[in-house]
Amino acid sequence: MTERYRTLAGRGQAAFEIRGSEFIGHAAPATSVADAERFVEAIREEYADATHNVPAYRVRTDPLTEWSSDDAEPSGSAGKPALNVLQGEALENVVAVVTRYYGGTKLGVGGLARAYSQGVKVAVEDAGITERRPHESFSITVEYDDSGTVRGILESEGVEFDADYRAEVAFDVRVPVADAAALRDRIRSATSGRATIE
Repeated sequence: MTERYRTLAGRGQAAFEIRGSEFIGHAAPATSVADAERFVEAIREEYADATHNVPAYRVRTDPLTEWSSDDAEPSGSAGKPALNVLQGEALENVVAVVTRYYGGTKLGVGGLARAYSQGVKVAVEDAGITERRPHESFSITVEYDDSGTVRGILESEGVEFDADYRAEVAFDVRVPVADAAALRDRIRSATSGRATIE
């Protein structure tokens, strides 16, 4: 799970109408199944008056977790077509929900499948696609005397970090998984093993 992957650049939302039914596509990045489920729940609450809120997500776990639901639409007409769009775009760490307000005209299974696919597509287009490398987070705690050395290494490596200066100095670091072990070794070496890395 260290290779680059395609995901959303941010949140996306777009609405359209088909034969009187209003569809609203929502999409967002999600770094865990819990994140994805929170997003689905938030949309369900926000659009509690909708006829259907059809969710789908793909999250990088080991193995990849994929899930969708028809949310009381005819079996196979909603969740699977929504998930198919995420699969077709090879998106990971992504969640989508398509909200439907029924407009009085039945669309049939084929019509529903096209509508829910379109709902995900337009939300994904609105969000934009980006490429990411998996990251891991850890903290480095050092005495004040070593803090300049550690900060210098983090800055030279271009690593994302926050520093908290107290009696000791704590650096919260976010680094690509592929580079994490080498960075930890470099910091241990530079501080002669005085750094606490958790």
